[in-house]
Amino acid sequence: MDTTHTPPRWTIAQIEALFELPFNDLMYRAQTVHREHFDANAVQRSTLLSIKTGGCPEDCGYCPQAARYHTGVENEDMLSVEKVVAAAQCAKDNGATRFCMGAAWRGPKQRDLDKVIDMITAVRGLGMETCATLGMLKDGQAEQLKQAGLNYYNHNLDTAPAFYGEIITTRTQQDRLDTLSRVREAGLHVCCGGIVGMGETRQSRAALIAQLANMEPYPESVPINNLVQVEGTPLHGTAQLDLLEFVRTVACARITMPRAMVRLSAGRQEMPEGIQALCFLAGANSIFYGEKLLTTGNPDVEKDQALFAKLGLKPLQC
Repeated sequence: MDTTHTPPRWTIAQIEALFELPFNDLMYRAQTVHREHFDANAVQRSTLLSIKTGGCPEDCGYCPQAARYHTGVENEDMLSVEKVVAAAQCAKDNGATRFCMGAAWRGPKQRDLDKVIDMITAVRGLGMETCATLGMLKDGQAEQLKQAGLNYYNHNLDTAPAFYGEIITTRTQQDRLDTLSRVREAGLHVCCGGIVGMGETRQSRAALIAQLANMEPYPESVPINNLVQVEGTPLHGTAQLDLLEFVRTVACARITMPRAMVRLSAGRQEMPEGIQALCFLAGANSIFYGEKLLTTGNPDVEKDQALFAKLGLKPLQC
């Protein structure tokens, strides 16, 4: 992850200049880049399941699963392999091709990782791509996940380095980069993005995109989340991000990471259909699909299918 010995592909100033383009020009540029690398009318469908909910010791200001916040999210036991496989089969039947498993841990203990490995093996047996987000990994854990057949590991940077300390204090962004290095060294694909709408500036959004785009290599999957405000978390009550600014963020991610899967993630439920359509025009080609993310809502399958029919979007086959 160290890019200090090579010049960055993108400077923060260059990405700020993209943000400042007239909206139509930015959309045209993003769509042009998108069509060079992908079918412009195909969207990957991923489903995310919380396999271990609540009780997290971290203090991420956006997260309802943090034990220190009073959000109504209870600390639950890990799901059984059977329940995970049943959820994955349902997701596959509804058209999802990737199944993501998330756990509210600072990092997995070995006994927990052993259970997750069984889940990965079982879901791969259904013929689906697999992704896991389990927190920080220790030496050797990424290799175990790779051996089990995991395709992607998700670990978001969340926000720009200079703003990170305003959101999280229980781990540093370097901790996150260290985990991403372990993931890369194990030969896993990287799923890494961030959250916008947390009170950051446009410069901070540009700095986050620059940090992602200048990774060597940049992530294969880049989830762009719009903050879902949950009562009881420190970020509840933050001024809402203008949704056209969210679309601009998607476009900048597409232009700077042309071969990545750019995923509309948290916050999509609150977006009108017209904004979602603009996000697809801006180069988003992946969504979380299903009625729930880890603990927050998501558009249901029927609603998504209706939107895709209106837009003429088909499933992207992996």
